Amino acid sequence: MRWFSRSELLLGEAALERLAVARVTVFGLGGVGSFAVEALARAGVGRLRLVDHDVVGPSNLNRQLFALRSTLGQPKAEVAAARVRDINPDCEVEPRQTFIHTDTLPELLTPRPDVMIDAIDSMTCKVALMRTAHEQGIPIITAMGAGGRTNSSLLRVGDLSETRLCPLAARVRKELRKVGIVDGIRCVYSLEPADNKRAANPVDIEPHRGPGRQRRPVGTISYMPAIVGMRVAEEVLRMLMAPSGLPSPAAGRP
Repeated sequence: MRWFSRSELLLGEAALERLAVARVTVFGLGGVGSFAVEALARAGVGRLRLVDHDVVGPSNLNRQLFALRSTLGQPKAEVAAARVRDINPDCEVEPRQTFIHTDTLPELLTPRPDVMIDAIDSMTCKVALMRTAHEQGIPIITAMGAGGRTNSSLLRVGDLSETRLCPLAARVRKELRKVGIVDGIRCVYSLEPADNKRAANPVDIEPHRGPGRQRRPVGTISYMPAIVGMRVAEEVLRMLMAPSGLPSPAAGRP
């Protein structure tokens, strides 16, 4: 029996063929991105570029799929790629352990992906990704904040312009308006007010490896980033499987 036979029963051969030739670039392989990658790989997406500069750390163990005792200290991109290959050896997976900024984006988006996923938490990087996607006409699904939240029933999917009660989304909207972007960015967000308890003890803060300032982390629970990641993957897969190309899913769908 072929490993994707259950998917074929549900979706049909034509949809799986579209997934097999699709190219998706995933930026950020943490709590959200790791579960999004898992869903894409198991659905049969044929070409994945996985981008993250970081390595697996002890604080990742509570929520990130690729974080195990056995993977501590290893590059997230390499760990993710190995898992994808173990699921689907036919997938063309490319790990990229690199920083995400305006200088690296042109090369990271060559060849052009069919869809890109933003699962990073750096404001500067998120805005750069969304601006590039908008300017180049590349469909993007972005994840807003999952930290500080526990109620998955309050997750929503819609245009960034529709978001409310999400401080991260408000800041992103403000930055995008400065460059004339007010809509056209698909995102997963929460209506739950965030409980932004942050680490006060320096011992709880892992070494800062990326550009920009050190940020004190927000509390997270195991399931919330995973559910957000799966919702992101759902949006991407629906787009890729659509017979007429890559239409936007119905706006405002809960």
